[in-house]
Amino acid sequence: MSDYAEPIERLIDEFRRFPGIGIKSAQRMAYIVLRRGHEENERLCRAISDVKEKIRACSRCNNFSDSDPCRYCGPSRSPETICVVEEPNDILAVEKTREYHGRYHVLHGALSPINGVGPSDLMIGNLLERLREGEVKEIILATNPNVEGEATAIYLSKLLKPIGVKVSRIALGLPVGGDLEYADEMTMTKALEYRHEM
Repeated sequence: MSDYAEPIERLIDEFRRFPGIGIKSAQRMAYIVLRRGHEENERLCRAISDVKEKIRACSRCNNFSDSDPCRYCGPSRSPETICVVEEPNDILAVEKTREYHGRYHVLHGALSPINGVGPSDLMIGNLLERLREGEVKEIILATNPNVEGEATAIYLSKLLKPIGVKVSRIALGLPVGGDLEYADEMTMTKALEYRHEM
């Protein structure tokens, strides 16, 4: 028998389905919903409903957007460079730099044979279509610096280089302000591998 009333138990279970939300966080969130006023909860429900009804994947880059094409595929962005990322929220990390002015392509995942994710599970087809248009001069592979991200970058590099477009990888290594003594072996290896002349 559950310690919670059935509606509360269901709400906790739904919150627990979100990545990174454990039982304690799910319980706290459920009780926050209970304490909030009806109007506040209605706004939350409308916001969730609006996201599901109004947000779609951009037909060019696969980013989540309320317009098609999305704002990153518009004429204000350079069509000569495409930055390939794993997930839509990765675009925000690149945009924070205010240094990149090209376009994006979102794969919606990374290769992971252990989890049954192969090339056909990623959004690669429309990237190849974009390259056939002939405007793209460089592809920047900005996948995560983990096993899956590295495998994805290597796969894409081998797939794209024969097309004749420049393929580059974001630099990996030590963070600015970090101390060498705290760097793990893989981070230090990448920092040495991606060093540049000064």
